[in-house]
This record gives sequence, structure tokens and C-alpha cells, in this order.
Amino acid sequence: MKDLHTLEQAWRTLEPAPRQGRVEALVVRLGNGRHDNPEAVTISVDDGVAGDRWTVGDGDPRAQVSLMEHRIARLVGDDGWTGVGDNLLVDFDLSEPHAPIGTRLAVGTAILEITDKAHLGCGTFRKRFGADALKWVNGVERRARRLRGVHTRVVQGGVVRVGSSIKVI
Repeated sequence: MKDLHTLEQAWRTLEPAPRQGRVEALVVRLGNGRHDNPEAVTISVDDGVAGDRWTVGDGDPRAQVSLMEHRIARLVGDDGWTGVGDNLLVDFDLSEPHAPIGTRLAVGTAILEITDKAHLGCGTFRKRFGADALKWVNGVERRARRLRGVHTRVVQGGVVRVGSSIKVI
């Protein structure tokens, strides 16, 4: 697990995320800490990512599909992004200035909308990546960068594949 200083220094060396990007990885959370990493997922207005445990929990429609920048996931994870539970790991600028609340994103053939539900990590994130990683992604001075990612709701269902484009519409 990395400390605050190491995370901050490594983050400063990263290239900025692009404003039009692509999906780098997909995660379907199966429950009990298990994840599947398919090459494609179907996303629907009613169920979010098919097979994901989102429908088992509170099913908050503001958190149907979660996104995180893959560079940040790789930075906090000692083994890359594999422990991150976000549905879409993207090479895309998720910051507030580029994608404020209400922004619609075309991802594959789906359309997602960034919601007002803050994505600040949880006990599982802390357990997997450490207290410093959780503190770092949620630092007030970095909050507008949305290092922990964003929650979205599904506006239009569709298929998303590894390599699918993502852009603001």
C-alpha cells in the first residue's frame, strides 16, 4: 500500500486524461468481493450493468454505473486496477470542469449521465488500497479532479466493450 507522499508524487507525473477517450476495462461486481472482467457488458436503464450487484443493494438510480480513470486505479493499486470495483475503468477526463453533474456521456452505444451522488470510496476501498489511498483520492484540494471517480445513471441502454469510445455529448 502506498503512502500519501508516494501517491501525490506519482500523480504529478501522470499525463492528463483525454477529453475524448476509451474504456480500458470492465468490471461486473458479483458480490462477496468477487469481480468479473468481461470484454463487453450490456447496460440497461432498469438494471445498470447486467449481472452487477448494483440491483442487490439499495439500487440508488444515481449510482447505476460507476466510472474511474484507469490511471488513478493503477496508481492506487499495487497490482494495477484489478481490485477496483468501478464498472468502467476509462481513459477519460472525469474532472468537474470537463464533466460537471448532468453531463451526458456516450459510452459504446449507451448514454450515461453524471449524477450528484458523490463517489468517495468506502471501507472496501480502504481495506484494499489503504487509508492513505482513500485519504488521497478524497483530499479537498483534489476533489474537483474526481480521483475516486463518478457515479452515473443510465439514460439509454446499450453495449459497452473494452475499447469503446467515451465522449461528452
